[in-house]
This record gives sequence, C-alpha cells and structure tokens, in this order.
Amino acid sequence: MATIGQIIFTSMIVLIVVISGLIIFILAIAFSVSQGTVESSSPSTVGNLEEDVVLDCKFLSSSGNEQFSDVSITWLKDALSGVVYEYKNKAAQLQGQNTQFKNRAQLFSAAISTGNASLLLRNVKMEDEGVYRCTVNAPKVSGTTSINLKVAAFTAPTFTQRAGGSLFAEAYKWFPKPDVSWLSPSGQLLNSSTNFIDNSAGIMRVATVLEDPVKENDTYTCIIQNSLVKAISEATVTENRVTVRTFFTFSAASTKVSSSLPFTVILILSVIQTHLFSG
Repeated sequence: MATIGQIIFTSMIVLIVVISGLIIFILAIAFSVSQGTVESSSPSTVGNLEEDVVLDCKFLSSSGNEQFSDVSITWLKDALSGVVYEYKNKAAQLQGQNTQFKNRAQLFSAAISTGNASLLLRNVKMEDEGVYRCTVNAPKVSGTTSINLKVAAFTAPTFTQRAGGSLFAEAYKWFPKPDVSWLSPSGQLLNSSTNFIDNSAGIMRVATVLEDPVKENDTYTCIIQNSLVKAISEATVTENRVTVRTFFTFSAASTKVSSSLPFTVILILSVIQTHLFSG
C-alpha cells in the first residue's frame, strides 16, 4: 500500500502538471491573439567578413496588415553589455550603445511603421559573431526573437584556362579553411590540386587547378565549401574565354529561445521530492 507521503507527492505532481499545462495554454493564447508576433525569417545567418549583413526581424499584429506609429525596438547581443541598437519615441536612443557597434548598426527607419525591425550591421567583424535578440513593443505587439549570427569569409573564384588545357581558379578570401573539389560535366570527381595561402589574420586565399585537360564548350564545376558556406561555380570553357556562374548556399546552426517554464516545473518537482523523502 502507498504511504501517505507517496499519495501526497503523487497528488502534487498531478496538480503541478495540470496547472503548468493551463499556464502554457493561456500564455499561448495571449501571445498569439492579443500580442501579435515578433519573428525572423532567418534565425541562422552567415555574415561575410568586412561586408554588411542584415539581421532579419519582423513584427505583425494579430489583426494583420497595420501601420504602426508607436514602436519601441531594442537589439541586444548575448553576453555583451549595453545595447546594439535602441529605437523609441520615433528616434534612435544610443546613449547605452556598446562601443563595438558605434556607427555600424542601424534600422530601416522608413520601414518600421510597416513592421520591419531588421538591423543592418556594417563591416562585419569576427567579434560580431553571437546570438542577437530583437525585442519589439508596439500596439497589439510584444515579443522577442533571436538570430544566431555566424561570421565567415568567402568570395567567388575567378577562372583562367592555362596552357596545356588545365583550368585554374582562385578565390582570395575564405575562412574557416574550406575543402575544394572539381566535378566533370557528368558529375564525376576529377583530379585537382589546391594550395591555401593564409594571411596574418588567418584568412585564406584558395588557389586550385583542375589537372585533367578540359574540353571546349563543356561545363566543369568547382566546389569550395566549409562548415558555413558552400560556393558552387560552373565554368564553361569556350574558345576565347571561360564563362562562370557562381552561387552560394549557407549553413548555420540555429539557436532557439527556450521557455524557462518547463525547467521551473522540474525544479519544483525535485524540491518537493527531496523534502518528502528526506522527511
């Protein structure tokens, strides 16, 4: 037979689970119906070193299309003091801005009234990498979304046909160190050699040669990729030149904002269990 303590403990677990479920349900309804949404279409973003990047953040009221006149927007970066950027009372409020972002961060002011809270970050640096949080407060909208920014260095390669029929490609800026491969028109792996020349900052220049002789009017694919960026270049050899088309794909681990409520429930249960069985 169950002891009185076990019965009480089981009853309290059931009660806490039921109450927690009700709280989550009520919060979900409140935020989805009355608070609108704050979200990012790109929660994982790769920025190219020394170039500009946009951290996407949009907000929308529950009623749909709406023009917002009273909007407060705050951008923060995890583990960093001060703000990245703050906007309220229809103006930038940069008194508390971290010096890392001075003259480098801005919003798209003309688009704020339509629900655009995206941040333009200029001249991306390695130390910019991290998790950013966009918080919006406006009529019928209140919320926060996160964007995980990874920083890489990448450029499209240029191609030259060398004497003897080999094809040479060079990309002057890559980080982290990439892998390089060449494919035939039919997709078969071809023989190639690649050299990496890195500068004092660890940024690498990639020089690669397709050693197999190429044929006129055939298209060869050079792939340069690391854990964040993949450059796919399709090079077509003609009589007088090499015509190239390059496109990039990106991969960055997304960061999700987890609710503290489940953790709180687990903590409460653990405390109750400890007190009951220690007693």
